[in-house]
Formats: sequence, C-alpha cells, structure tokens
Amino acid sequence: MPRTAVAAVLLTAGLLAVPESALAATSFTVATDGSGNYTTIQAAVAASSTGGVITIKAGTYYGQVQIPASKSGITLQGATGTSGDVIITGSVPQSTAGPTGSATVYNLAPNSTIKGLTMQNTYGAGSQALALYAAGDRQVYRNVQMKGYQDTFLSWGGTGSSQIRQYVYKSYISGVTDFIYGNGAVVIDSTTIESLNIGSSNNGYITAAATDDSNPYGFLITRSTVKSAAASQTVALGRCWHAGNAADAIGQVLVRDSTLGGHIRQSGAWQDMSGWSWRTCRFNEYNNTGAGVTNGTSDRPQMSASTAANYTAQKYLAGSDGWNPVQ
Repeated sequence: MPRTAVAAVLLTAGLLAVPESALAATSFTVATDGSGNYTTIQAAVAASSTGGVITIKAGTYYGQVQIPASKSGITLQGATGTSGDVIITGSVPQSTAGPTGSATVYNLAPNSTIKGLTMQNTYGAGSQALALYAAGDRQVYRNVQMKGYQDTFLSWGGTGSSQIRQYVYKSYISGVTDFIYGNGAVVIDSTTIESLNIGSSNNGYITAAATDDSNPYGFLITRSTVKSAAASQTVALGRCWHAGNAADAIGQVLVRDSTLGGHIRQSGAWQDMSGWSWRTCRFNEYNNTGAGVTNGTSDRPQMSASTAANYTAQKYLAGSDGWNPVQ
C-alpha cells in the first residue's frame, strides 16, 4: 500500500497525531540516466505534493520547469551541493515565447526553496530571455547560479501594491541588460553579481526595479560582490523601470555593505529609462567598498546611517507575517 494511503488509514484510526498534510509530502529523485524516480524535473514536480522534496542528480536538464502555486513548500535541490553539477537550461527568447514561456524556471510556488543548482537561459543578445521568473511569496534561493544575458532574474508579483518576497543567498547572478528586475521585495545577500563583458562603452545595467510607490522596499543587494571584466566605468547599477509606463512604479534599490568593481560608472551609475528620469525612483548606496564606490559625483545618492538602520535584509522581507530567512 502506498505510504500516503497507510498514513490515511492510521490517521482515520486515530493512531497518528500528525497532520495528514505533513504525511502527504513526497520525496523524489531525478536523474538523466534513469537511476532516480524520474528522468525529468517537470515530471517530479507534477508528482510532488505540497512540501515535497525533489533531489536532482548531477547532469544537464533541458527545457522549461514550471512550478505551480499549488506546490507550496516544495524544495528542488541539487544532489551534490555544488551548483555547477546540476544545470537546468534553455535557450528561449521572450520575443517569441513571452516572459512566462522564455523562463527556464518559472516558479509560482510560495514557501519554496531552490538550492544547489544552476538555472540558465543561453539565448544571448537580441531579446529578453529569462533564467528565472520568480512569482511566489516567501521563496528562498540558496547556492544557485542564475545565468543569462537580458532579464536573467525577474521577481514579479503582479500590478499594484501586492508584493512578493524572495531571498537569494550565497549565489551567483550574471547578465548584461536589466538582469535583476521586477517589483518584488528581493534581498540578494552574500552573492556574486557579474556583468558580462560585451566590449562596449555601455556595458549594460544591473537592475531595473519597478517597485510600487506604496511599498517601501524593492531590491536590496547586501554583503555581495559586484564584478565584471568590462572596461572601467561602463556598467550602471540600474535604471528606472516604470513598468507599463505606470507613474506609480517608483523603483527602490539599495546597494549596501558590498564590494563594487571599477566597472561601475561614476557619473551615470543610475540611468533613465523610456523617458523616465532615474530621479523618479528611489536609488541609494550605503557603506560600500572597492574601486567602484563613488568619488563624490552628485548622482550617486548615499543613504545615511540612521536611515540605513531601517533598510536591512530583515526589514525587506518581514512583511506582515515576520518572515525571516536571513542567514
């Protein structure tokens, strides 16, 4: 008899005191060589229950993985703990598939965790092409790699003041154009953020926040390393994305306690977008080090220590329920 059926019988008989939902959680192994329960991640996701754990053996897995909202609490984890050993990959542009269809991993599940693996979209220049579309609240990404070119990582909670939260810890994110973007409350902590070198005097933009003006918190980059092999002063920290030309998309980004490479622009570190001045958004830095910190230019706003006390990782993620996944 299947484990869940046994549990149901015991519960009915009053012999188990734990909730049925906890017992229903499933564990599966995915392996390309057939040594697991499934050969594709999507099949394991489909079979998994709320709170299920999917362990993925080393290998390269092609095609999109969609995790629906009904799989709350699901965990996807690489078997070895080395993120480069498990690669989920695609090469689909948003120009033909739309943002949802282009995303290599499309995660709607709240309370989910993805760790120890790589998510990438290898399409390259010419179109938005997402590695990760994160669209669920209270999501954790730990020890992952997100690799792309344009729009690598999207955090999107829909229009208006509704906001989702994600925590990215000890990971790696790469791209060229707006490769960390959206309107969620996102903390990127102890992570390497790399702008790919395209050999241009305009070597791209790291963030494009579209935070609703009713939300105090958007993107926080903290305790991280911002690097590139690109030429000195050719990369912007971000630009002001008024999604759908909405006047209330007043993006909020703080880069604090991080190391900035010399590729970061002195003048023009924050840039306009689609006719909207960067000054319509809420962009700041605090307590950074490295060759890319400001040398006193007027367009590099610095947050005061007293204000920064209210812009911590915990504050960004707490919401109304006190969520605190911060390591």
